[in-house]
Amino acid sequence: MIETRPFATLGAFRNDWLDSKHHFSFGHYRDPARMGLGKLRVWNDDEIAAGTGFDPHPHRDMEIITYVFEGSITHRDSLGNEGRTDAGDVQVMHAGTGITHAEYNREPGLTRLFQIWIIPDRMGVAPGWATRQFPRAGAGLKVLASGRPQDANTDALPLNANAALLSGTIPAGETVRYHVAPGRAAYLVPASGRLTVNGKAVNTRDGLAITADTTLDIHADETTELVLADVSA
Repeated sequence: MIETRPFATLGAFRNDWLDSKHHFSFGHYRDPARMGLGKLRVWNDDEIAAGTGFDPHPHRDMEIITYVFEGSITHRDSLGNEGRTDAGDVQVMHAGTGITHAEYNREPGLTRLFQIWIIPDRMGVAPGWATRQFPRAGAGLKVLASGRPQDANTDALPLNANAALLSGTIPAGETVRYHVAPGRAAYLVPASGRLTVNGKAVNTRDGLAITADTTLDIHADETTELVLADVSA
């Protein structure tokens, strides 16, 4: 089954520094039909104003991935980690037994990112954080973060979940094929550009939820930066 979730239908929160859209129920936004997709629990599309950000706050027992597609985000946490993640790169935080962190846009312009939460396979793991640069160029989808067995020997950031986050830029007119295996689900969002997936139009920042045993033919109607989460159902 494939379900399109247009950007205009997403949950929303806005204040003087944050404009956030919620693909799944989050905060004050509650939709019983959008409580998650398999182990994928949160996919927030955040625009953070220059010189602002999320002050220190705690998490536990969640794998939290941040994919930056414009600007940069600076991370600081209670373990003493501090680092900056630029557009096209990714950071992973293992909340585990508990971690407090802050995320700030220290840049002169807007930062736009996806914040993605995945339920871990094991609770109570040691907390941690890492960031990594990934080249935006190259054909197909690249695995950025993963806990799937088949990705164990890649340079993907590790996850404490049988899940993966992939990204790639598909040139206009080209098609990428991706198979969602039995017992798994996937969620796909174009950070920019426009796609046709198995005949369904998917515009910039729309979501596409995929369940069951499905092969996706992902055609770029224009050059598109794509992010996809593959999780156990």
